[in-house]
Amino acid sequence: MNALEDILVVDFSQFLSGPSASLRMADLGARVIKIERPGTGDICRHLYTSNVIMNGESSVFHAINRNKESFVADLKNEEDKKAVQELLKKADVVMHNYRPGVMERLGFDYYKVKEINDTVVYGEISGYGTEGPWKDKPGQDLLVQSLAGLTWLTGNAEDGPVPMGLSIVDMLAGAQLAQGILACLVRRGISGEGGLVQVSMLESVMDLQFEVLTTFYNDGGALPKRTETNNAHAYLGAPYGIYQTKNGFIALAMGSIPVLGKLLNCPDLLVYQDVALAFTKRDEIKEILAKHFLTGTTEQWLSVLEPADIWCADVLSWDRLMQHEGFKVLDMVQEVQMTDGYSYKTTRCPIRIDGEILSSPKASPKLGQDNELITEEFLRAPELRKAI
Repeated sequence: MNALEDILVVDFSQFLSGPSASLRMADLGARVIKIERPGTGDICRHLYTSNVIMNGESSVFHAINRNKESFVADLKNEEDKKAVQELLKKADVVMHNYRPGVMERLGFDYYKVKEINDTVVYGEISGYGTEGPWKDKPGQDLLVQSLAGLTWLTGNAEDGPVPMGLSIVDMLAGAQLAQGILACLVRRGISGEGGLVQVSMLESVMDLQFEVLTTFYNDGGALPKRTETNNAHAYLGAPYGIYQTKNGFIALAMGSIPVLGKLLNCPDLLVYQDVALAFTKRDEIKEILAKHFLTGTTEQWLSVLEPADIWCADVLSWDRLMQHEGFKVLDMVQEVQMTDGYSYKTTRCPIRIDGEILSSPKASPKLGQDNELITEEFLRAPELRKAI
């Protein structure tokens, strides 16, 4: 039995943050029904973040909405709203990621849903919370990264702000929402009490920075300083970073500078005997390392450093990673199929329960493909069937 089997999630969310939370719940065994608008559906169906179109729709939509059902309803139409209300009466979890006030105007906010389903666990993601001057700003990943100070941690000292190359804030907010919902479901199982779970993208990315922010708060408010070269962490000393070699790159984590000098046969490093110098002289140490690593291949350096238990790694591209046995043994890629027969490869859930991999062959839904099934199963009254 899957951990969330028999849990029904009704998901109003679109784009990435909310759907990433419901994806994880679907992977854990929940039944997820996406509520989508007629005609266009989730905007992410047509939000082309790449030029890869799969079966007529965005690759992003297919990646983040597999293993779900699609139910089309016009939330501004009274008959459709009644049908959705009937569905919400039977839901264990309801969730959305609209801006503050939208669900209140539609009549599907937590307090309205609680009136018809008093044990519901209701989750919502906003960009910046429900109060304050930013509450109506668009909660878009790059914008939140930029406001949150995150872009001053990546890149070298002279690079200016550098955003992360993933929609990291969306995914973090989705993960936080899933955790909060699961905690509320546990409480409901014990006491019968539902609850409201609220997550903002800004709070999620601030939590991501808890390590460096704690340093900031306890270091007199000094801003982080990235190294001039090979920066990988604004607060860590040398040798922490990625270095070019004769034929590729090598990643190097923490380590004693003089020990590295001996292992790498680099006499210039032997003068840095004091541990504190790894921080106070990190730019010049990294400059020495950067020049020295160019004299040998990645394989050569790894063959010296790994046996000495120095934390280091090759820097792989996806094509090389996926040919490596270290990745293949994880069985991380699955093939899923849509109802029209279209199939595609994507990642599986990274969680294992009782040693079992959590996977499903069910791909993303066609817009409205499950209306008839859901209507027959949940909306038995004839007048409600006519509404769909």
